[in-house]
Amino acid sequence: MRKSEFDRAVEDEFGPRGAPLLRDLVLPSVGYRTATEALAAGVSPRDVWLALCVEADVPESRRHGVGTREPRR
Repeated sequence: MRKSEFDRAVEDEFGPRGAPLLRDLVLPSVGYRTATEALAAGVSPRDVWLALCVEADVPESRRHGVGTREPRR
């Protein structure tokens, strides 16, 4: 997952709540950091996305394959 895909996934899943979640929600599985701190520390966007999903109770069916754009035709 690229950072741009991470950003789209957060926007699609959380909408306007996304920015506060990235900034304020502490994620145990990435070293008890916020998503913003974890990304800045070099944690992969995929790992941060999955940690965010766990803490925000996102159903597993919406955790994988998100953030990608539709293929070009």
